[in-house]
Amino acid sequence: MIAAMRDLPQALYTAQAVRELDRLALEQYGIAGLTLMTRAGEAVFRELRRRWPRARRVAVVCGAGNNGGDGFVVARLIYAANLPVTVSLLGDAAQLNGDARLAYEAMTSAGLNAELFSADAVRQADVVVDALFGTGLDREPRGLYLEAITAINNSAVPVIAVDIPSGLHADTGAVLGAAVRARVTVSFIGLKQGLFTGEGPEQCGEIVFDDLAISPEAYNHIAPTALLTNNDELAARLPRRDRTAHKGSHGHVLIVGGDAGMAGAARMAAQAAARVGAGLVSIATHPRHAAFCAAVQPEIMCHAVADGHDLRSLLQRVSVVAVGPGLGTAAWGKSLFDTVLDSGLPLVVDADALNLLAQDPARRHNWVLTPHPGEAARLLEMSVAEIQSDRFTAARALAARYDGVAVLKGAGSLIAGTSGPVAVCGAGNPGMATGGMGDVLTGVIAGLIAQGLTIAEAARLGVHLHARAGDAAACDGERGMLATDLLPKLRYWANPDLWNG
Repeated sequence: MIAAMRDLPQALYTAQAVRELDRLALEQYGIAGLTLMTRAGEAVFRELRRRWPRARRVAVVCGAGNNGGDGFVVARLIYAANLPVTVSLLGDAAQLNGDARLAYEAMTSAGLNAELFSADAVRQADVVVDALFGTGLDREPRGLYLEAITAINNSAVPVIAVDIPSGLHADTGAVLGAAVRARVTVSFIGLKQGLFTGEGPEQCGEIVFDDLAISPEAYNHIAPTALLTNNDELAARLPRRDRTAHKGSHGHVLIVGGDAGMAGAARMAAQAAARVGAGLVSIATHPRHAAFCAAVQPEIMCHAVADGHDLRSLLQRVSVVAVGPGLGTAAWGKSLFDTVLDSGLPLVVDADALNLLAQDPARRHNWVLTPHPGEAARLLEMSVAEIQSDRFTAARALAARYDGVAVLKGAGSLIAGTSGPVAVCGAGNPGMATGGMGDVLTGVIAGLIAQGLTIAEAARLGVHLHARAGDAAACDGERGMLATDLLPKLRYWANPDLWNG
C-alpha cells in the first residue's frame, strides 16, 4: 500500500522496530528478502516517474548495504525503461553480500554497470536517487561518503531518497554531521520517527510510504513508539455541538500574564482560546493595560491584578488557567505564578512561567508544559544542542521530571506523557517561526481543556489544530505570517463539520 504525506499511517517506529518488522516479514510470513528489496526499488521507481515524468538522465548513488541494494533495483528499472542512468557505488563491489549482492548481479546482468562516484554525473542528472545509507547509520559520514553527500546537495538537482535521506538519524531526526536534502523520501515497511521532527522534515521533503505488501498481522507484534497526529482524531473529539448548549457548557479559560509592556501575549492567548470554542475567556493582567486588552477584544473579560491576592477570587470561577504569556519573571509574575500553582486547577504553562518553574521545579499531574527548545534546556538543565540532538528523549524526560504532559515545540512538535507513545505533529510550516505563535498555542490548548478534553487530548489535538491553522494561513505565503493570522483559521479547524463536508 502506498500513502502520500496527506494520508500517512499514524504509527511511527524506531529503526530497530522496523528491522524487527522486516524480520517478521521474512521469517514468519515467508517473504524473501530480495522480494522486499525489489518491491522497495519498484516503489521508488514509480514515484520517480510520477514526479519527474520528463526526466531523461538519472544518477543513482548507492552504498554497499541493503539501501544500496534498493538503489540497484531502481537503476535496473530505469535502464529497462530506456532512460540514461549512471550508477555510483561507494564501496567495493566484492564486499557486497546477501540480497544487495543479488540485486547488484541482476543489475549487471541486465547490462548496467556501476562506476566510481562522480560529482559531474550528479550535476548532469535531472534527478538523483539517494541510496547511500539506510536506517542503520549511527555516526557521521566521512571521506568519499561525505564528498558524495556534499556534491548531491550542491548540485541543486532534485533528490528522491530511498527509505531515509542519507546522514539523517532514523530515531532522533538529527543530522549526523551532513545529510542529503531530498525533495521526496519513499519510506518502507514502517515510518521512522526521526523523519518527522528536528531536522527530519527539512531533509526529507515530502514523505511517501509503502508497506511493501507485508501482512497487516505483522504490525500487531510490534508496538509503535510514536504516533502522528491526524484530522480524524480532532474531528472525533470536536463533534457538532448540542443545540441546547450555552456559554457555560464550554468552560471558562483564564489567561494569566501580560506584565507591563507585554500585554499582547496574553491577549493573543485569550483570543485563541475563544476562537477554538471556549465558552468564556478572561485575562488577569497588569493594571497598567487591563483597559487596553478589553478594548481590543470586547468579548474577553479583562481584570487588573496587582498581585497574587487579587487573583484568588478569579481562580474560583474558571475551569482552566493558562499562565505565562508575557508574565515576566519579576516579583509581579512570580506572585501570580505561585498563586496559580496553589489553585489545583488544570494548567497550561508557557513562556516565563516555564522559566520560573525551571528555577523552582515542581511536579503536577494536571498540567501541560509547552516549552520551545531553549525553555526545555533550562527545565532539564541541558544545552539546546542536547535537546535537539534527541528530541524524543527530551520530551519524555520533561514529562518524567515534571509529570503531566510536555509539548516540545519546534519542527515536528512532540507531545509526551509519562507513559504511552509520543505524539508527533507532522503539520505546520516555517512561517510559524514568529513571535506570538506559542502564545496562540497556549490559548488553543487551554480552550480545548475548557471544553472537556483531557490534558493529553488537548495537548495532542491542540498542537495539531494550531499547525493546521498555520498551514492554512501559509496559503498567503509563509514569509510575513503573523500569529494573529491564525485566529480565523483556528475557528475553521475547530469546526470539523465544515471541513468534513
